[in-house]
Amino acid sequence: MKKSILFVLISLIISCKQSADQKKVEAATEQKEAPKGPAAFFAELQAKALQEPFEGVRTENGKELDLFPIRSTGVSTKPIQEAAENFLGTLTEEQLGRTKFAIDDDEWRTWCNVDNGIYTRQGFSLKEMDPAQKKAAFNLMQASLSAKGLALSKDIMKTDQTLKELNNGSDAYDEELYFFTFMGNPSETEPWGWQLDGHHLVINYFVLGDQIVMSPVFMGGEPIITTSGKYKGNSIFQDEQNLGLAFMQSLPKEQQKMATLSTSKLKDDAKAQAFKDNLILNYEGLPVSMLSESHKKAFLALVAQYIDNMREGHRQIKMEEIEAHLDNTWFAWVGQTDAEAVFYYRIHSPVVLIEFDHQRVVGVPNVDHSLPSRNHIHTVVRTPNGNDYGKDLLRQHLETHHH
Repeated sequence: MKKSILFVLISLIISCKQSADQKKVEAATEQKEAPKGPAAFFAELQAKALQEPFEGVRTENGKELDLFPIRSTGVSTKPIQEAAENFLGTLTEEQLGRTKFAIDDDEWRTWCNVDNGIYTRQGFSLKEMDPAQKKAAFNLMQASLSAKGLALSKDIMKTDQTLKELNNGSDAYDEELYFFTFMGNPSETEPWGWQLDGHHLVINYFVLGDQIVMSPVFMGGEPIITTSGKYKGNSIFQDEQNLGLAFMQSLPKEQQKMATLSTSKLKDDAKAQAFKDNLILNYEGLPVSMLSESHKKAFLALVAQYIDNMREGHRQIKMEEIEAHLDNTWFAWVGQTDAEAVFYYRIHSPVVLIEFDHQRVVGVPNVDHSLPSRNHIHTVVRTPNGNDYGKDLLRQHLETHHH
């Protein structure tokens, strides 16, 4: 009897231990398989992207070479240099420590167009600045951008204030949560640049001598037209939207058909946003070489809506570069073409990639979030074939000067 009781007790102990061990395994499995939170998801995306050496946006045929020679443009960058030096001169040692990086630092590639809190940004934000520092920061933007580019940047920031109001003062949104970093030291001869990173506005700005590369640039907004609150009446991207649709509608039916990748617009279609520095993207849609002269003129006017955000002089240089490759440029479309259509379009050549995308609603509450809307727009401008962030110019400079 004693042996039987002992056997039963040992069996119960083993069974309990196995049950406990099984629960631990199941708990660990559940924890492992639990969906990642948004912050972890974007952190993982960034880490994976930065593991890849930078190559640049290119087609499956590989990177085209010798597109971006170091040369004199004849357009001075001195005002930009002076504005940057003045801004940096207002910062404390602690602020400089958070704001300055080496010219080849991964900080260039460390940006993301999502809400604050979901993504942790580097640098020094407008919200932290005193009035003199804010003035110096906007003076740098004014020296670097056109009047259109500066006004659009400020209007994009306003949409974040509107989202804050619509979301009960959420810390995820704020018109001043835009962060500045600097790579290298402002110079007349050595490469340097600055980055502005925040929700719906990212500008990467590289300077070498009197050459500028302003890409990647991400600009977006939600709501597109503000109907309440502090910035009631604020409106953005109406020209980019309406001129894009008007251009598509003006094409002959056969060319519209060639340009259209899909008539169905049920999702977000932008390809070249954050963490897509090495995107493989083939030319698709309608070759611009097939356009009539009047349609080529209208097409260039559409391109200019994005390039006109650059300061005068360098804006003209970039447009000339784009025109030189016009016969190897493509226009692609997703969506319908009626007056109220939601759509995506892409302009793609060896020297520029432009995307416009109506996105699903994210931040505006109490509306249908399942389908793309005219009230949420993303745009992207990139320099394909290795010259985003001025990387190709930097490579050539370093090779020549044996740094």
